[in-house]
Amino acid sequence: MQGSYGPDFRAELWDLMRWRRDVRRFRTDPVEAAVLDRCLLAFSLAPSVGLSEPWRLVRVESPAARAAAIENFETANAEALASYDGDRARLYAGLKLAGLREAPVHLAVFCDDATPKGAGLGAATMAETRAYSVVGAITQFWLALRAEGLGLGWVSILDPVRLCRDLQVPDTWRLIGYLCVGWPEDSTDCPELERLGWEARAPALKMESR
Repeated sequence: MQGSYGPDFRAELWDLMRWRRDVRRFRTDPVEAAVLDRCLLAFSLAPSVGLSEPWRLVRVESPAARAAAIENFETANAEALASYDGDRARLYAGLKLAGLREAPVHLAVFCDDATPKGAGLGAATMAETRAYSVVGAITQFWLALRAEGLGLGWVSILDPVRLCRDLQVPDTWRLIGYLCVGWPEDSTDCPELERLGWEARAPALKMESR
């Protein structure tokens, strides 16, 4: 068992986390199946409550399914824009908040709340830990993609109920993330929302003691 890693590896790991970005500007070049499959292995290494592995993935490939996702986003995005006014509305209207049209790979990731795997261990008192497990798996996938030079954009401006209906998934599946995957147009260690003045990162981690 590997107990620790050297300083070079640790520095590269911090670089990987620093340069991981929520990508919305993609090139349309295809992603090789072998590269994507290699990154998807991150799900099999992810932790999950009770070893339940509740993640369920759907690759959204058909023109009809992609069109439904894009229409879903555009409707939700228009509603979100209407909730702002003044300078905030103008700034929001100028943001590119999804790469749905350009990204070559679309993945919808769900949590199966009815999975029998794990026999409910750890989820009886905190059922949401199944969803947290899926989020943790997505994070590992995100870093694996970045290590290959690929980018991921997590689209949250969607109606999840409508998307589940359009993709015809089981009723027990809950949408956790709609992911766009592809080659970024550029690479930066600064979040786009920060560069464009929407929000800034906190200068330091806040931790309280009790």
